[in-house]
Amino acid sequence: MKAIINANIVMKDHVIPDGVILIEDGVIKAYGKAKDVKVPNGVQTIDAQNNYVGPGLVDIHTHAADNMWIFENPAETSKHLLEHGVTKVLPALYNNLNKDAYIKAVDDIIKANEQGKFDNFGGFYMEGPYLSPNFGCERDKNVWKDAVVREEYIDIVKKVKDTAKVWCFAPEREGIDQFVKDVKKEIPNIVFAVAHSEATPQQVEKYIPYGLKIATHHTNATGTIEHYSECRGVCVDEAVNYNKEIYAELISDRMGIHVVPYMQRLVRKIKGDDRIILIADQFVCDGPIPEGFEEATDIHFDNAGEIAGSGLTLDIACKNFMFHTGCSVCDAFKFGSLNPSRAIGLVDYGYIEEGNVADLIIVDQFFNIKKVIFKGEEL
Repeated sequence: MKAIINANIVMKDHVIPDGVILIEDGVIKAYGKAKDVKVPNGVQTIDAQNNYVGPGLVDIHTHAADNMWIFENPAETSKHLLEHGVTKVLPALYNNLNKDAYIKAVDDIIKANEQGKFDNFGGFYMEGPYLSPNFGCERDKNVWKDAVVREEYIDIVKKVKDTAKVWCFAPEREGIDQFVKDVKKEIPNIVFAVAHSEATPQQVEKYIPYGLKIATHHTNATGTIEHYSECRGVCVDEAVNYNKEIYAELISDRMGIHVVPYMQRLVRKIKGDDRIILIADQFVCDGPIPEGFEEATDIHFDNAGEIAGSGLTLDIACKNFMFHTGCSVCDAFKFGSLNPSRAIGLVDYGYIEEGNVADLIIVDQFFNIKKVIFKGEEL
């Protein structure tokens, strides 16, 4: 048994000061105020030093870590993510992979997980293959621009039928209806996400009954709202804001390039704290930094000058979101752990409760990582 002492315990909607958490066999045995939770004699203690102790972070959408593709370096990226408090991660596979590359990436990640080299693997985030060819970075490398063809995608669907958690698509793509039905048939519990899309609100809403409940990097790579020259229209963003079922992913970089701080605050006000998910969406790309963006050190650009994901880890995204929106540490844990867990159906994860896996992180008031406890063991 272990005991975390001198902790501010972060719950779903409040904080327990002067707290103690008991850990036994890798799970949370008990927690509460020090006066109510007895620490047995001789137990190993971890002193939180009056910092915050919350659930490990859950990054449902990142392609890379430490500037390495996850599918090429699962062991190294897993270690890096754990050091940054990400105790559960969904590697994102993008439409720059052809069919054979998709399947190889899946095989390599699953092999690493089975060998104990990627223990924080939580399933796959399939960002493609069928997104709008007009959006996203490295559009010249999109090998899925043409027709939606069942013979080309069905092997990928079957390959990840036991491991895919989220599947992104652009609802306006011709032939996408059959694709969605095939994915749903093979993976009944799949969560769909609207991504890289020019869809109308009606096209988005059509797929809510199928399980569309995530907006991939909300307000990034989404359609215009042009209507008449002096009249605003509506697009994917308005559909996401309007439909309470849909979680909004946000990339919160330091300068607010992906989502300007005012928009981050606006989306939070519209969607509410139960429907915000922070993601890292780190990508490997070394295009030149455009003039005027020299201080944007935590985002990447492709050779065409387009934003190409981030250089973030989720702990830094949480810190940035606190600065940009004024949210609390407790809120940041909700956006970085509880909400993503709920969105993808993780049971008994993303919050502190007796019997839950003891994946915990200790952070200071600015969300700087102090310690990581993974499966009950201090890293």
